[in-house]
Amino acid sequence: MMKRKWNIIGLCLILALLGHFFFLYEYTQGRYMTGDGDGISQMLPFKKLLYDEYVKGNFFYSYQFGLGGGTYTQLGYYFTTSTVFMVTVAVVWLMNALHLIQSTDIHFWANTVIWLSVIKLTLILFIAYCVLFSMVQHKLSALTGAGIYGLSIVYFRHQTFWEFFTDSMMWLPLLVLGVERIFKTGKPAWFIVACSLMLINNFYFAYIHFIFLAIYLVFRYLIKLRREERGWKIFWTLATSTLLSFGISAAFFIPSVYGFLNNVRPPYDQTIPWFELHDHLLFTSRVYVLPVIFLICLFLVPLYRNRWFFMFTSISVLLIVFHYSPKIASVFNGFSAPQYRFEYILAFTVGAAVAITIKHFTHIEWKWKKRAVLCAWIVFLLTVFLSERAMRNMDVVVLTGAGLLVISLLCLWLHAEKRQHLRLFSAVLLAVSLLTAVAYQKGYLSEGSSIKEVSDTYMKSEAYAGHEQMELIQLIQSLSKDPLARIDWMNGVRNNTPLFEGFQGMSVYSSILNKHLLNFYWIDLQIDMGRESVSRYATMGDRVNLYSLTYGKYYMRDKMMSYSPPSDFQLILDSEHYEVYENTRPLPFARTTSTIYSEASLQHASVLDREHAMLQGVILDKKGNAEMDHSPNRVKDANIHTEQAVYENSVLDVYGETGGLNITLPDDMAHAGDVYVSFYIKRTERNVGFQLSVDRYVTSRKSNTSIYKTGVNEVTIRVPAERILSIRVPKGTYELSQLKLYQEPYRILKQAYEKEKQDDGNQQVKLQNNRFTISYDNKRGDDYMVLPVPYEKGWDLTVNGHQTNIEKANYAFIGFPIEKGKNDIELTYYPPYIRILVLISLISLIVAILYARRKHKKYHF
Repeated sequence: MMKRKWNIIGLCLILALLGHFFFLYEYTQGRYMTGDGDGISQMLPFKKLLYDEYVKGNFFYSYQFGLGGGTYTQLGYYFTTSTVFMVTVAVVWLMNALHLIQSTDIHFWANTVIWLSVIKLTLILFIAYCVLFSMVQHKLSALTGAGIYGLSIVYFRHQTFWEFFTDSMMWLPLLVLGVERIFKTGKPAWFIVACSLMLINNFYFAYIHFIFLAIYLVFRYLIKLRREERGWKIFWTLATSTLLSFGISAAFFIPSVYGFLNNVRPPYDQTIPWFELHDHLLFTSRVYVLPVIFLICLFLVPLYRNRWFFMFTSISVLLIVFHYSPKIASVFNGFSAPQYRFEYILAFTVGAAVAITIKHFTHIEWKWKKRAVLCAWIVFLLTVFLSERAMRNMDVVVLTGAGLLVISLLCLWLHAEKRQHLRLFSAVLLAVSLLTAVAYQKGYLSEGSSIKEVSDTYMKSEAYAGHEQMELIQLIQSLSKDPLARIDWMNGVRNNTPLFEGFQGMSVYSSILNKHLLNFYWIDLQIDMGRESVSRYATMGDRVNLYSLTYGKYYMRDKMMSYSPPSDFQLILDSEHYEVYENTRPLPFARTTSTIYSEASLQHASVLDREHAMLQGVILDKKGNAEMDHSPNRVKDANIHTEQAVYENSVLDVYGETGGLNITLPDDMAHAGDVYVSFYIKRTERNVGFQLSVDRYVTSRKSNTSIYKTGVNEVTIRVPAERILSIRVPKGTYELSQLKLYQEPYRILKQAYEKEKQDDGNQQVKLQNNRFTISYDNKRGDDYMVLPVPYEKGWDLTVNGHQTNIEKANYAFIGFPIEKGKNDIELTYYPPYIRILVLISLISLIVAILYARRKHKKYHF
């Protein structure tokens, strides 16, 4: 028995290697199996960050993650609770300890992608084989169905772009196996294990799986596969097992869901149609290509007497209909923007239908095979001639037609019960799947999506993490000797540059982020990031007040960029391609004050006033003890003229290639400090993004229909004061209103700097993993301390040994009361509710074991 299993595992490994043939060849040429977008901007940096933190014993928090954040919650969508990643970390750590590998830098993780993918696909194929075999009791059929599932293009698409997506392809078959074990024997152990793993690994795909589970159970109850099945008893077993699975997974699932709920993303306000022919499942789909054998299976009428076949084919047809419904795609994506990420479920149900077909194929009369082949060809030809996409991709049509022709001939030939014929048929089906996968990898992934550009050479170039910029980063760190100092440097649009270049940065890109920080950027302070986009934040908009408040000490830029370094930043390093500036008026990490401004009192204040309030005191969400002196809006003192544009009634119509407004500033503004210009801008064309420039400052805005648009159209740009301030946009029509101008001579920053400079030396701050320890002598007798650490649930604070409440300060950061004189402060982060959740998980696990044992002692029902 064990020998047979190892034989099957060996076959699965061979199929996995053949499925990766193209990428294995690319690997020998120095190219990687990962995308130029999220692959090297998210997947690899996150794995490197988490591995580095885990080996230090830090499982919950990272100061390097953007401005700092809980990795257990904010990266729960990615890898933090992934069992696949946990096993990978353990193996890599062991290999590193045994000196089998010398480095775990970003290049190491890029090199591991292909091999981890081969191992994962082997596991997926083997698990799918075991599950299908339990249904069809036919090895060749089960292996072929598993190949149809695992070798589908959806696996290679997800693995290349978002590799944690493919973990779900392991849990899906196990979930089906668990359900069937309950239906067949009443034993819930497999279902509890599968459901718990699913919930632990990824809450998002658990949600998708529960939708599928609901669909599966509806079909399962309508199409009873066994007479002895008893509906209500099965229902209660499933319900109890699901509840126990939620309990077991609580310590992993709940913090991840909390992180998701603590995120903010604008609601998708575009109209979502019920039906749309957005691709062609047989030829041009970038998500999933329907195996042509399934066309023949659909018309094998005698097989519909087999209830397993009837069920899986019916579910497959329903999922095909769902594929063409953006509304359903929105449902699968949490009722947000339509995303087609559920097609791997279709791959499984199709694989199951094919497995059942192969088992019974030799028993089907020749006349029914002939009719099925004829109907398949009619459908094939109709979809070709009625589809513009198919007509535009005739090379793909010809290749698909050739595959259908070979399979059709085999179908008509296989009318005798000969084992070797059936093996040949299965081999051809697997070969067609492999060829489809290789063609997709080469045509769509490598060439169409520029994955061929991701090579070892590219990742060592200045476009990603080149030698010159890495040298500068290391030089900055050696000069600073402050492990908490932040460097504003981001290579192009790669917000996670700090994670793979190894420094404390001021940018991050993740689907789940701290909502307080996002609102701080988008709304409270209107910090322009150089590129409008959700799921990320970056820089401080070149505003020195904000750099000083968030412990931003260094500013590095590519000389080819258009930029003006923040005021009070002095050039300290200069290389061939980069310049590095240092903040000459940094504020201490821990700042204290007795001056409190309320958020309510600053609700209608300008962002410059809010900066000043944070410099002079602290902004809290409660009654304050101070009033703000408001900076005057100087727009009425300026003269506004158009440049290749017409501006009337808040509508800017640019008729030149670029145009906009020229604003002539009054003399006192033009010769002192900086200017903050604020306005509302929105392009009237729905599907066109645009580039906006204010003097030398350049930023980009998304189209109105983009799913990555923030939904915030108010912008604030800081520029050095000059006589004429220019606002430029491309040709088009824009809503432009609420124009405001503020002068910033930085008197308040200078006062804050001088005040804190006198207090220098009274604080010692240390960070170890998820714990800050601060020793501070409060000689001034201030009431509050404010830290540039983002506020989020999970922090525990003690001041001089006493438990103290943490408050949200300055819209997004941590503040708390302190005592006069000596303050010994300890700030520790754990995921929200983790202690009680661990207890729930342990109790649920014990109850589940007892429940499963009791059920297993009963007779089958």
